[in-house]
Amino acid sequence: MSDVPYKNVDVAGDKSSDVVWHQASVTPEQRVDANGHKPVVLWYTGLSGSGKSTVANAVDKMLFDLGCKTYVLDGDNVRHGLNGDLSFTDNDRVENIRRIGEVSKLFADAGLIVSTAFISPFLADRQMVRDLLPEGVFVEVFIDTPIDVCESRDPKGLYKKARAGEIKNFTGIDSTYDAPVSPEVHVQTALGSIEHCASQVVEYLIEKGFIAR
Repeated sequence: MSDVPYKNVDVAGDKSSDVVWHQASVTPEQRVDANGHKPVVLWYTGLSGSGKSTVANAVDKMLFDLGCKTYVLDGDNVRHGLNGDLSFTDNDRVENIRRIGEVSKLFADAGLIVSTAFISPFLADRQMVRDLLPEGVFVEVFIDTPIDVCESRDPKGLYKKARAGEIKNFTGIDSTYDAPVSPEVHVQTALGSIEHCASQVVEYLIEKGFIAR
């Protein structure tokens, strides 16, 4: 994992010459020493009802119990505040992920293990966030659950509304989902318990040296 300072990537467009990146007094290495683990962005992606939030929170609890400094950015929670002005059109979905990518970058810069649970349906958007971060910090976790299983769960009744035409631009129904090509972690919730799925993520972090066993 690279320990170089975080890249100040301009995604939104040109910025005023008066806006200058202010270097922090505490280095990334000092934060790693203080926290006892390396920063990482666990980017959970999958269809609605696939289990992203459930697995992300199970992983978060495991890491918290290990003494890690963590936080979960959940799609619905973020749309209550930071992204409350965005709809579900393709353009607003892109902006939704751009903002979350920038917030995740700040969390990682603070030395935390941050989990994001968003459908994030477009491959280009997930790559955009990966490019914001130092090499190795972005870990894509594909919550690979067949759409028929997601639809049978339908915890919010969204698939039923989408099928009835009450919701437009619904991922998997009338909006595209680009499945990850080579995710760092591939989780199949239909084939194992939540504990097993969460353990896959934690074991990856141990194997790659983000946290100690």
